[in-house]
Amino acid sequence: MSPPHSAIDPLRFREALGHFASGVTVITSLVDDEPIGFTCQSFYSVSTNPPLVSFSVMSSSYSYPKIRRAGRFAVNILSDEQARLSNQFARQGADKWLGVEWQASPLRNPIIGGSLHWLDCQIHAEHAVGDHLIVIGEVKALNRQETAATQPLLYFKGQYRDLAAHGAG
Repeated sequence: MSPPHSAIDPLRFREALGHFASGVTVITSLVDDEPIGFTCQSFYSVSTNPPLVSFSVMSSSYSYPKIRRAGRFAVNILSDEQARLSNQFARQGADKWLGVEWQASPLRNPIIGGSLHWLDCQIHAEHAVGDHLIVIGEVKALNRQETAATQPLLYFKGQYRDLAAHGAG
């Protein structure tokens, strides 16, 4: 017997989850020589041995089926100087890559210039849960970018936040 569905209002649920601060990433891949990418806050580590990470994406995503076809992706961990990029990659239908400097990773995924760090992954598993897919990737390469930025891009209560401005120390 399955448990009854709760009567949680989706908007209140989203508001409650907005009170959890998260870093911001852009998940990227290269499919038929076309760079693909989307902004993702639902990113986390899964295992250190083997090295696994995960992200969640809406089942209706336009970008993810292309990434699935490629079988690989990069996680670009954004710096606090990349809020504009986060917004650019969050839009559907626009040219997300307009003005974006990138280079190919060892697995040929786009690595966005100015990001704090990147992880190069092969898709290890995928699970459909609710209206999202949970994607697990095995990390095959990683590296810190050469950048002046040292702070991550953080998102909290519907806004980007500056860690340094709040006395992190």
